[in-house]
Amino acid sequence: MSRNVYKPPVQKGFGQFIDAMVVLALVYLSLLAPLLMGGTAAESAATEHKAKPTWEELKQNDVMQAQWEKLGHTPETAEPIVTKKFSYEVEPLSLGITIAVIAGYFIFMLKMSDREYREVINERFGPRVGKGD
Repeated sequence: MSRNVYKPPVQKGFGQFIDAMVVLALVYLSLLAPLLMGGTAAESAATEHKAKPTWEELKQNDVMQAQWEKLGHTPETAEPIVTKKFSYEVEPLSLGITIAVIAGYFIFMLKMSDREYREVINERFGPRVGKGD
């Protein structure tokens, strides 16, 4: 009894290129989307700049001051970093859209994987397997 060696279908180079470009575009758009949908926390936090801040005005102790200086900062260059207030507000609409996109992608992947799994089983073992499901 000779056994047929299974040879899976091979994706062409052009198909791999398209897949890579789609993934790259999705990553780029996912990183760009928050900027397009309302800016950043840095834009919404307006701070007043004093003439010459000191480490004491910035409420930095000696240890903190030494670490800032190791990083090459002076009180003037560290002030925007220290005084910037971060916004940790969750926007329900953005959260809902994110959840919907992730859930939709997950369902899509499950359906595609199931279909491809059944195709491989049918190619390998014949069309009779998997029809009863």
